[in-house]
Amino acid sequence: MGEVLEYEARGDKKEPTTSKEADIWEILNYRKAMRVATDMLTDLPLCQRIVLECHRILLNSVRGHGKSPGQYRKIPNWIGPKGCPIEEAKFVPIAADKLPEAMSRWERYIHEDAPDRLIQLALLHAEFEALHPFLDGNGRLGRMLIPLFLYQAKIIRQPMFYISAYLESHRDEYYERLLAVSRDNDWSGWCAFFLNVVKVQAEENLAKAEAILDLYDRMKTRFAELTHSQYAIHALDWVFERPIFKSSDFVRGANIPKPTAFKIMGILKENKILKALREGSGRRPAVLAYPELLNIAEGYDAF
Repeated sequence: MGEVLEYEARGDKKEPTTSKEADIWEILNYRKAMRVATDMLTDLPLCQRIVLECHRILLNSVRGHGKSPGQYRKIPNWIGPKGCPIEEAKFVPIAADKLPEAMSRWERYIHEDAPDRLIQLALLHAEFEALHPFLDGNGRLGRMLIPLFLYQAKIIRQPMFYISAYLESHRDEYYERLLAVSRDNDWSGWCAFFLNVVKVQAEENLAKAEAILDLYDRMKTRFAELTHSQYAIHALDWVFERPIFKSSDFVRGANIPKPTAFKIMGILKENKILKALREGSGRRPAVLAYPELLNIAEGYDAF
């Protein structure tokens, strides 16, 4: 997350030219697609129209951008070792000509009145990955649909529930559980695995949220004591919303008089609350970070 915020703070808007920038753009695309989907959910239920639009945004200028963004595949695809022929595939999804009807059935199941929404979500996720409706980006979109479903079902207040990190660290088991559904009809094993993923991620999210709230409460007093300014809470709130930022953005956007804004930044740097990722030079503003908040969000000492 820190690398993404730093990239944004530097204000570089050109298309990615390195693999690192491409990774950052995938995250930025995910965020943009999530915002678009959230807006669409005010007028529409979770549906194929939203799925297709999210896919189009997710693949913009990144991995898979040349593989029909926003369109279901019209040719076969398969899952297996990189470059393997279809005969050596571990799994071959449904034929392309059967996708429209299969996706319609998948969409209808979203809106069925299931007795358990989390089990329903587990089934939806497994079915989406099994259908593999796009030439690329199925994993990214499949994971994105999890918080969107939870949000629509009013299980969470905002679609901010990311399980990618857990699935990435348990990738082999994740793929094996999905494969066991089609190979062995082991739906129980898959559901148990998925529910544990949700549980672990929910506990981690709660711990981070509590740590961030505790930090905020402590810093309200700390900012006031250090700055002796009526704008201390303005500064705190601004920094919490943008834990990596350009000094010029703080001066322009924090609603604090310019001399006071520079003074507050200097005090916070001097007391090691803020850290310079890039010192200012001439007309180029400094890029500052709030390490304690970022380390909580990252889950380790990244700054």
